[in-house]
Amino acid sequence: MTYEETTDWLFTQLPVYQRQGAAAMKKDLTNIRLLLAELGNPHEKLRCVHIGGTNGKGTVAHLIAAALQSNGHSVGLYTSPHYLDFRERIKINGLYISKETVVERVNYMQDMIARIRPSFFEITVALAFDYFAAQKVDWAVIEVGLGGRLDSTNVIDPVLSVITNISKDHTQFLGDTLPEIAREKAGIIKPGRPVVIGETQLETEGVFREVANQPARPDGTLEEGAVPIYFADRLWSPGLADQTLTHSYLNFAPFGQENYGLDYAIEETSPQITLNATTAFCALQILHGQHGYQLLDHELLSAWTNLRKLTGLMGRWQYLSHRPRIIVDSAHNEGGLRSATEKLKALADGPEGEGLHIVLGVVNDKDLTTVLPLFPKAASYYFVQASIERALPAGNLAAVAAQYGLLGKVYSSVEAGLEVAKATASQNEVIYVGGSIFTAAEVL
Repeated sequence: MTYEETTDWLFTQLPVYQRQGAAAMKKDLTNIRLLLAELGNPHEKLRCVHIGGTNGKGTVAHLIAAALQSNGHSVGLYTSPHYLDFRERIKINGLYISKETVVERVNYMQDMIARIRPSFFEITVALAFDYFAAQKVDWAVIEVGLGGRLDSTNVIDPVLSVITNISKDHTQFLGDTLPEIAREKAGIIKPGRPVVIGETQLETEGVFREVANQPARPDGTLEEGAVPIYFADRLWSPGLADQTLTHSYLNFAPFGQENYGLDYAIEETSPQITLNATTAFCALQILHGQHGYQLLDHELLSAWTNLRKLTGLMGRWQYLSHRPRIIVDSAHNEGGLRSATEKLKALADGPEGEGLHIVLGVVNDKDLTTVLPLFPKAASYYFVQASIERALPAGNLAAVAAQYGLLGKVYSSVEAGLEVAKATASQNEVIYVGGSIFTAAEVL
């Protein structure tokens, strides 16, 4: 098969969550373990950092990978889903796995796939581990797909686990409350392996301490056998010194101190960059102290200044144009969209009073009652439908949005909605394209 035939086969012959939703979900790790066993258990040969959470896990994965890479290491990076090219999921030092390798390895796995019947995601995880092991990477930075406990990536024994934060998303799989969701995410915590929690949340802190066998003690001592647990926002105080259209300038000090030191120029300007960078910074400090990674300021400065070039990060508050400002964003759940819409409102209320044009498309299992109230009423809306099976019809979205005072017109595609927004917006106004990863993908 050619590369195109191979990827078409993966998408059309196998259960794919982005196309089918819940029907593609597997309820345990049996298939991925069987598949990896037939490949010689390549994941056991990798030194991994495992990153889960609701929002920001992709950005944190890219930040950590860039830092390790700039230190001279060979770094495999596995993320999901992809925007434009299947190979975005599997990279080494920012370079995609080759088309030839995808074809060769999928062909090699054909008999295994026929017998085991794994999902699309299980195959891509196995392919990534197999490729990283064959290339003998120094580090593998692995982003969780969905949840944690039963995610296919959760067969690894990482040197460090990272959980960015907890918000309501995929509640049909993970639970309806933050503690329930946190317990699923906490499934990536492994005995004796440290874990970084990016955001301290009252409702979830106890869950993480319980899973880590580390109840809070007034004297700070640990239970025997406890997993070392680090709450990044309690260890480091970040300061946002400045932010341009392309970079955020942050500095870090031990919590409670104000002597921040160096400014780190980070090629990312999303509303959650301060939290995500603090989480990554904390994780790198632990790797520096425990696993031989040398955290050198000049290398970290260089790594994060050139984050997109080094790692291929895309789709997170990404500017396509500056006049008008066209922002493409992947935020798609309550936590992510709350930050995004607050930043949009700040733009509208700023000194120039920029008008807002929002091109909005969501998937059909999204709880609209939690996300639509977050959006500003003082904006022009362009309701669209991404070209995937799970996309909510634009007319349905517009009807529900109107109940929350969000008014606009319906368009047949993301492209059509964006073109009208571009023709309508003045040079000083803002066009935001978002609501789902798939909406963002169609304009990148």
